[in-house]
Amino acid sequence: MRFLLTDEQREFGRSLDALLTAADTPAVLRAWAAGDHGPGRALWGRLADAGVFALAVPEAYGGVGPLPVEAAVACVELGRHAVPGPVAETLAAGVLLAGAGGPVAEEWLPGIASGAAVVSLTLEGYGPYAPDADAADAVFTVTGDELRLAPGPGEPSASADPARRLFCPEPGGVPVAKGPAIRAAARAAGDTAAFATAALALGCGEELLRATVAYVKQRTQFGVPVGSFQAVKHRLADTLLGLEFARPLLYGAAVELASEVSRPGAGAGAGSAEGSPGAGAGSAEGSSGAGAAVAAAKVAAGEAGYAAARTALQLHGAIGYTEELDLAWWLRRARPLRDVWGTPSACRARVLAG
Repeated sequence: MRFLLTDEQREFGRSLDALLTAADTPAVLRAWAAGDHGPGRALWGRLADAGVFALAVPEAYGGVGPLPVEAAVACVELGRHAVPGPVAETLAAGVLLAGAGGPVAEEWLPGIASGAAVVSLTLEGYGPYAPDADAADAVFTVTGDELRLAPGPGEPSASADPARRLFCPEPGGVPVAKGPAIRAAARAAGDTAAFATAALALGCGEELLRATVAYVKQRTQFGVPVGSFQAVKHRLADTLLGLEFARPLLYGAAVELASEVSRPGAGAGAGSAEGSPGAGAGSAEGSSGAGAAVAAAKVAAGEAGYAAARTALQLHGAIGYTEELDLAWWLRRARPLRDVWGTPSACRARVLAG
């Protein structure tokens, strides 16, 4: 088995890093948190042009996916640059709608792949909130074996991350698909959302560590850089170890997801609602088989990212609390990424259950 990324996958990551470095994401984050989604939507379109959102959409609907390894590469970079918007939810919606098939897939999947459609969603078992629903073109909800298009984003709720606003979608809405296939597609979508969030958390933690290392090399105490103190070195080393141990779990989960997709019969997906053939969401058994690997990646990356935030905050001192410091946006994002789409305790229980 090959455990290294290919040259093409590494180049894909480098190209996204260059794109996002030039995009001034802290300014985009501040605008998004203030309710101005224009800069964020413009960045979303550039990411779509690079192929990010097509990674979760089958070729039959204008995508190139599902490609979990490439999706992990992309989401790590998006997490490293704290890209605003419902990234994990839109990727999960691609899997959900592909599994549903039928008219709803034909209507929304090409737009997801092209970046024209930003989508949020809620799934049973993952809480009532749809992140960034006010900026989404559609909010999908799944209850039992029924998929609905919510009539509106609902009322906002308080969020630890001001650039990741939480909404409880308005009840009711138009049923767009129903049947046993929706349950299977929702399970696969939940795994995709957890997997993408793990990658975002890993990238967030990596940026927190990078910025903190740079800071302790510059800040002096007693005439020497604080980074030369043994206690600081040990704290940073522990943070690095957590992130590096999470990385193989993330890509291991990507391999598991990719192998499930490539299984004979998996291309037909879970079957679509109302008897139409599915489009490639992966089978219900496949989603369950990869679920433990995804849960392991999610808890490891989420905890490592949050530990990196605590280290960054402690070693930056009081300046870390100030919103004027760009790093504050990463600090406030780490804990929500740890807890959304599977809390650490829920993920550990799933790992133990196999």
